[in-house]
Amino acid sequence: MNKSKLSFEPLWADSLGAKTTCTLVETPEVKILIDPGVAVMQPSFPASWPKKFYWKGQAMMKIKGASRKADVVVISHYHYDHYTDFDKSLYDGKLLLVKNPNEFINDSQRERAENFFNNICENFGNTKLDEVLQEREEKEYEDPMEELPHAREMDFGDYNSRREELLEKWRKRYRKRVENWKSSKWIPELKFDDVEVKFADGQEFEWGRTKLRFTEPLFHGVEFSRVGWVVSTVIRRYRQKFIHTSDLDGPTIEDYADWIIDEHPNALYLDGPATYLLGFMLNRINLNRAVENAARIVKNSRSRLILYDHHLPREQKFRERTEKLWETAKEKRKKVLTVAEYLGEEPVVFD
Repeated sequence: MNKSKLSFEPLWADSLGAKTTCTLVETPEVKILIDPGVAVMQPSFPASWPKKFYWKGQAMMKIKGASRKADVVVISHYHYDHYTDFDKSLYDGKLLLVKNPNEFINDSQRERAENFFNNICENFGNTKLDEVLQEREEKEYEDPMEELPHAREMDFGDYNSRREELLEKWRKRYRKRVENWKSSKWIPELKFDDVEVKFADGQEFEWGRTKLRFTEPLFHGVEFSRVGWVVSTVIRRYRQKFIHTSDLDGPTIEDYADWIIDEHPNALYLDGPATYLLGFMLNRINLNRAVENAARIVKNSRSRLILYDHHLPREQKFRERTEKLWETAKEKRKKVLTVAEYLGEEPVVFD
């Protein structure tokens, strides 16, 4: 990308040894820090604990340094590798564009969001969240599968009947979540002297020629994902466009791949499937979906650069398990790299 117009810098990444997708995007009008959080690698990651905590510390240093330049902070969801709760210096003087904590959220992230918003209130407003909570307006929620026609029409052969059983089970869990949303008080957007918090979901913002747009809530992985929803970020300036997917896990869902292809970003930061959880939280069918979807994006989008990181380089067989993607990139002469490779290094998982 032309750095005089729209540039981005991945500050750290899983391929560098700590769980994060934090990225600084700069245009002449605004500087946007996306997902300022980091978490230590899981026990199975092939490195010593001192190394893992060192990498986490290095990542946080980079994030704090970038935050001093940022005007806007984006929080795509409330997982600790995507936001920090709490460091006042990260948010002081910023506009925070955050995932709406009132809907399309699971119970654990709702609790984390309540704590985060309370910290905002206490640190910037000399008040508590309980004192600003509001009554919720009535709202009905449709079946999210209605928004996923491509995924609905997929044929998985012998797995179809099992998939339908699971979807119905997960649909019931979703309905319970809806009831939880309806019974909770409404966390409002906030504005204090030194910080402003707005909900990002489905919204658009402008600073001169820079357009910032967010998706509606997207599943964090499979349909009705137990771990909740995220919002993806789209930043555009003239004909330059950058997309940060956050946590779509591949993407696993076909409609999300369709959306990315239709957007035709110049550069894409795409998170991969969690291959280190294969056989536990990830089955072979959904891994294959994620790889097929990523390969379609590589084949059909106009992206000149795709950073394929997060979840993925947490185990040494990630390339083997996503082989079709890399083969497609080679065939189409597309630049698909982990963040480590983008920075001229090897993923530390191979050290």
